[in-house]
Amino acid sequence: MPQTNKFKSAAASSAAQSAGPDRGEALRDPNAPPGDSDGDDNQGDPQIIKSPSDPKQYRYIELSSGLRALLISDLSGLDGKAEDEDDEDSEEEEEEAEVEEEEGDSGEGTDEECEEEGDSQDSDFEELDEDNERKKKKGSEKQSAAALCIGVGSFSDPSDLPGLAHFLEHMVFMGSEKYPSENGFDAFLKKHGGSDNASTDCERTIFQFDVQRKHFKEALDRWAQFFICPLMIEDAIDREVEAVDSEYQLAKPSDSHRKEMLFGSLAKPNHPMSKFCWGNAQTLKTEPKEKNINVYKRLREFWKRYYSAHYMTLAVQSKESLDTLEEWVREIFSQVPNNGQLKPDFSDQLSPFETPAFNKLYRVVPVRKVHALTITWALPPQEKHYRVKPLHYIAWLIGHEGTGSILSMLRRKCWALALFGGNSETGFDQNTTYSIFSISITLTDEGFQNFYEVAHLVFQYLKMLQTLGPQQRIYEEIQKIEANEFHYQEQTDPIEYVEDICENMQLFPKQDFLTGDQLMFEFKPEVISAALNLLTPEKANLLLLSPEHEGQCPLKEKWFGTQYSVEDIQQHWRELWAGDFDLNPSLHLPAENKFIATDFALKTSDCPDTEYPVRIMNNDRGCLWYKKDNKFKIPKAYVRFHLISPVVQKSPKNLVLFDLFVNILVHNLAEPAYEADVAQLEYKLVAGEHGLVIKVKGFNHKLPLLFNLIVDYLTDFSAAPDVFSMFAEQLKKTYFNILIKPEKLGKDVRLLILEHSRWSTIQKYQAVLDGLSVDELMEFVSSFKSELYAEGLVQGNFTSTESMGFLQYVTNKLQFKKLSVEVPVLFRVVELPQKHHLCKVKSLNKGDANSEVTVYFQVTALVKLKGCEDTHLGEEVDRNWTEVVTQQYVFDRLSREIDALKLMTKAELVNWFMEHRGQGNRKLSVHVVGYGVEENDPPSSKMSLYGEVSKLTFLSASTLMASATTITDIRAFTSTLNLYPYHKILK
Repeated sequence: MPQTNKFKSAAASSAAQSAGPDRGEALRDPNAPPGDSDGDDNQGDPQIIKSPSDPKQYRYIELSSGLRALLISDLSGLDGKAEDEDDEDSEEEEEEAEVEEEEGDSGEGTDEECEEEGDSQDSDFEELDEDNERKKKKGSEKQSAAALCIGVGSFSDPSDLPGLAHFLEHMVFMGSEKYPSENGFDAFLKKHGGSDNASTDCERTIFQFDVQRKHFKEALDRWAQFFICPLMIEDAIDREVEAVDSEYQLAKPSDSHRKEMLFGSLAKPNHPMSKFCWGNAQTLKTEPKEKNINVYKRLREFWKRYYSAHYMTLAVQSKESLDTLEEWVREIFSQVPNNGQLKPDFSDQLSPFETPAFNKLYRVVPVRKVHALTITWALPPQEKHYRVKPLHYIAWLIGHEGTGSILSMLRRKCWALALFGGNSETGFDQNTTYSIFSISITLTDEGFQNFYEVAHLVFQYLKMLQTLGPQQRIYEEIQKIEANEFHYQEQTDPIEYVEDICENMQLFPKQDFLTGDQLMFEFKPEVISAALNLLTPEKANLLLLSPEHEGQCPLKEKWFGTQYSVEDIQQHWRELWAGDFDLNPSLHLPAENKFIATDFALKTSDCPDTEYPVRIMNNDRGCLWYKKDNKFKIPKAYVRFHLISPVVQKSPKNLVLFDLFVNILVHNLAEPAYEADVAQLEYKLVAGEHGLVIKVKGFNHKLPLLFNLIVDYLTDFSAAPDVFSMFAEQLKKTYFNILIKPEKLGKDVRLLILEHSRWSTIQKYQAVLDGLSVDELMEFVSSFKSELYAEGLVQGNFTSTESMGFLQYVTNKLQFKKLSVEVPVLFRVVELPQKHHLCKVKSLNKGDANSEVTVYFQVTALVKLKGCEDTHLGEEVDRNWTEVVTQQYVFDRLSREIDALKLMTKAELVNWFMEHRGQGNRKLSVHVVGYGVEENDPPSSKMSLYGEVSKLTFLSASTLMASATTITDIRAFTSTLNLYPYHKILK
């Protein structure tokens, strides 16, 4: 698939280079008649285009200091009226003590994790006894948010202090002259339901926060002081260096970060692409001391030189009028200093990879067990072509998964599992010195053995595209899909929205602040051809990752320690690719997409509207919950089903067969369902703890087509022997890659202790090592499909009658019997003894120094509430789906919890805390200990990275934990414990 979620490109504005006069401009709805404004705001020209479905109002202003700001007023409430000025929560309630809890899994993988299609899925929901979600207070306001982007990043690091820009991003938060408390801003946000973050890229640094609306102005003032007069206390330097070093240590085991650092090392000497942007204790503490470098002085100099108002773009969003927001921004941010110097410019340092080190084959030893081929081209900067987006057009074709595509051919040969192509929005991929275009292919064992043939197929497809030239039909199809999505886009969390917008303000002219990264504006074949014709074999660099390379790679990248080797591309292939090689006749362009929606009408309700989902179908084979959307009013819908089966949890082997079944089903669907995927109809199949979860969402017009397609392939499931072998081998790697992550291993150990009858990932790994057959898989699938309970939820732009069709299709196609016994959808939880227990195990990744500590208290849980309304339909659906999939059905749970918490006093909470702290509580600590000299481990260079992961090594407690009872045999410990009863709310 195309790698990009968004295409970032830049069209430099002169306003970013110099200070301008104060002025304000309102941003128009593109559907408004010429000359009409959005209300009481000033008319601006040119006017920024926004989505017709976007209720927000915008105003662009420039301060005399040169800082540019976009003001975003979100006044309309759910009924179109302004919200009350203040909510009813008192200051006393907000000052009540807070309880920290572990964040639950998001359910979404990272880009790196998603590169492996064979990944095993976590449960779609968390057990009620453990990870409490951050829940949202129904009916209250959205958070207010602000983000500021500075047009400077790690490219500006001095050569003798690598990572200084990143370090400064940390240090500016250490208090200000006006608010000197070192951690005062974080404490203020935490007290008022807010959060903050920051990131440093190659040429930009972004800061963002959100908070409850009534505290927004004060938060804005506190935050602005970091750019006006930060303290950057000298005594805090050593502490904050450790924080930067910790981020570096956490990044080291990431194959994607390691690939970036290795690739950057291929750039010309002294080019900013070759810099070590992370920074660590070595570059920011040890070496400066050895060289008598005053880091504190250099930090102050860097801040004074680069944190200048005319490099800054600001986006603020709140339920205030534009006039109020403008008053606040001018009052607070006019004090940001302007140093009058030109913005850093690296656009003269082009072609960083025109070096002898490029156009080679690099063999790399990865951290994970994965085979992957990455083909990369370094192109001239493409930012000026953002209205055409040539790389996005090319990526869409390269990443296509339908008939005639690269991945379709590779899958048929069982050579590849996934393909990602294009240019991401990161500064590493796209900056003023070059633009990257890369194609990354996750290979099977056989694909790894034939990686040159894989590369040849890629080059054949590119040659076909070059021969045919840019196709207007395809460009307009992509254009239509993305225009539909923009036109009917769902609102995002304010903090995410302002983060994107403030960066867009650095990249695009003001009329395109909201659309520049979203839309394809004009078809220019000559611009597309110019980029496409550079994607030739002789300009490509090949990076091949495989565990098979261990022991064969004598070179080591300086900062992340990646083992690699370099060699010339084989002469046979060099000569073939240099000539006029033949095209593969099976490769062709995609056909017209039948899944693109054309009907965007909002449905008329055929039953009374309800605040919560209601059950509209119910029998012994399943039930259906339904809620018509009349809040967000977009032509989209969400459909989710849980197919509950008694066979899934019978044994570790069954769990492995279930994972295989779901992965092969996804594989079988990939080609026929891909057109739906690119037409913004999303689907996801999850191997849940107790059954198969099917999720589809998108424009409701064609959504039934996609859902029915999935059910059809589920009904007629088949697994060819070569496909089975491919995924069985891949699953072995997947379990290995889960177990070598300390946070995953820690969670696995914790749940193995707490949840009765749970099977561990280690047991699943052992089951796949023991061997499986196609016959066993097909027998399992037959058993799975024979006896089910199908429970569904439909929300959005469907009538109740249309919604019933989804459950009817499932039951009619699958023809399953009712469950012979009820299948609980939650594990029973053990009752821990009233003392502190410790389970301490050694990490299974010998190359990872990171450790993981989890402390679990077993008590009546306190839910942390986040006081903001749903920003889009998906958030409401997620909350309702949790009730359905856990069979609790308390759809008004939030309001009930809020009512209960309002009755709780501060004194009661303190008494509760005092009662449950100390030695008499039910407390479990799980420690996963990393490798290092501190643990008396041998040097990593003397150990294989791919050690034994099929058993745990239990460690004794340290002297500091001597009072805890150590667990060294989990089954023996849990076998004597009582179980909490399985509970289900019946009424």
